[in-house]
Amino acid sequence: MASAPGPLLSTGAGPIHGTMSQAPPRYLVPAGIHRVEESIRRSRFITTGGHAPTSEEAHAFVARIREEFPDATHNCWAFVAGPPGDTASVGMSDDGEPHGTAGRPMLQTLLHGEVGEIVVVSTRYFGGTKLGTGGLSRAYGGGVKLLLEALPVAEKVRRTRLLVVVDYEAVDPLKRLLEEVGGRLLEEEYGGEVRYRVAVPTREVEAFRKTLAGLTRGRASVEPEEP
Repeated sequence: MASAPGPLLSTGAGPIHGTMSQAPPRYLVPAGIHRVEESIRRSRFITTGGHAPTSEEAHAFVARIREEFPDATHNCWAFVAGPPGDTASVGMSDDGEPHGTAGRPMLQTLLHGEVGEIVVVSTRYFGGTKLGTGGLSRAYGGGVKLLLEALPVAEKVRRTRLLVVVDYEAVDPLKRLLEEVGGRLLEEEYGGEVRYRVAVPTREVEAFRKTLAGLTRGRASVEPEEP
C-alpha cells in the first residue's frame, strides 16, 4: 500500500512529519462529547474529547474548552482529524508544559486508540506539587487513555459519490438497490433520462455497478461524481 508524506500540524511539540494511508471502509468516531477527571498529586486533570473530522473543527473545539476553563494552569491538546492511526492531519500542544510532556503523549495515545476524527483537551489545575517530566507524560497520556475507555462511539462508513443515469423503467429497481447496499439518494433530475447523484458505501461500489448493469441490461451509466 503506497503512502504519501504530509506534514503534521504541530504546536509546542516541535516539527514532525506523518503519512496518509488509504482510509478503511468504516471506522469508529466519537459519538459526542465526553469528559473524565482525575486528581494526581493534588493537580486536577480534566480531559475532554469530541468529534473532529477536520483540523479546523479540532481547533474550534480547543478554543471552546479554553473559554470554558480560562483560569486553568494549562489546556493541552491533541487531535487526529482522520481515520484511526492516520497522521496526515494531526496536531498537538504542550500549552506551556515542558516540551514533549503533554501534547506528544496525548497524540501517541490517540493514534493507538482505534478511534478516528477525534480531538482531546487536557485541562490542568496545578496543585502545588511538581510531577516531573515522566510524571507529566504519564498523567496526560493516561488521561486520554481513561477517556477512550469510556468514550461513546459511532461507526463511520466511507461513501463514494456517483452520478447514475438510467431509463425511467429502471427507477424503482435502482432505488431498491440503493437501499440494499446502504446507499443514499442525494439529488434527482428528470428529463429524457433520469439522473441521480448518490452516495454508496465505498466497499459496495463495484457490486453496485455490476448489479445495476444486470438490472438495466447494461444501459445504466455509473460515473464518479466530479469534485
